[in-house]
Amino acid sequence: MTAGGVGGEAGGGPSSLRAFAHSSSLHGISHVFAYGAASLRRALWGGFFLGSLGLLGLVCAERVAYFLTYPHVTKLDEVAAPNLTFPAITICNLNEFRFSKITRNDLFHVGELLALLNERQEISHPQLAEPRVLAALRDKANFRGFKAKPFSMAEFYNRTGHDLADMLLQCSFRGAGCSPRNFTVVSRGPRAPPRGPPGPPRGAWCGTGWHCMAQQGMVWHGTAQDGTGWHSGAWCGTARHRMAQDGTAGHGVA
Repeated sequence: MTAGGVGGEAGGGPSSLRAFAHSSSLHGISHVFAYGAASLRRALWGGFFLGSLGLLGLVCAERVAYFLTYPHVTKLDEVAAPNLTFPAITICNLNEFRFSKITRNDLFHVGELLALLNERQEISHPQLAEPRVLAALRDKANFRGFKAKPFSMAEFYNRTGHDLADMLLQCSFRGAGCSPRNFTVVSRGPRAPPRGPPGPPRGAWCGTGWHCMAQQGMVWHGTAQDGTGWHSGAWCGTARHRMAQDGTAGHGVA
């Protein structure tokens, strides 16, 4: 903002506010202190000028307050670690149960829960099933003269759940071979007892997933005991898995 030296009317007197406003580079002030009588135009310019001045003060105060908080920026650099202490691989089954292990008694009790039967104990959406699967389902869903037996959900999980021994074709870690014994069954359904041979605390089975507490380089080839309708394999990190319609909808996480 600049103001030119403006002399008085007769010679050398102090400049008036109006003369200062007209010689200043501050935008709008010359319209506020315009020559002539007061008008609506001057009042509007005065309102705009004061509003802009107040907004400027508000922004400056906000910036000063932000500066006094001493903000800082944290930058993180990702570095690849040669060794991993957390599980490197997790394989989860989207299909929790093996269809070939489901019995007529299972279907009678949980057929509707598994969306295989409707509330009338009839096959749900038979047009969506493969002919071979539909034939097996119709045989199991034939409850004519059938006498239901006691049912345990925990036993059902334990019996129809997937076994890593049925899925694992090949496993290697740092050039050394590994087997399902390197994985520990933790849980298989509600209150289900562990199943399978004990192994070192390197791996774990949790619900429908196996966890391998490996450091790096674990390579998987997944299959299923009832493997039908294989889809293409896929890589996910250091885990290779396949997806089957009947039992191993695999999911790998590295």
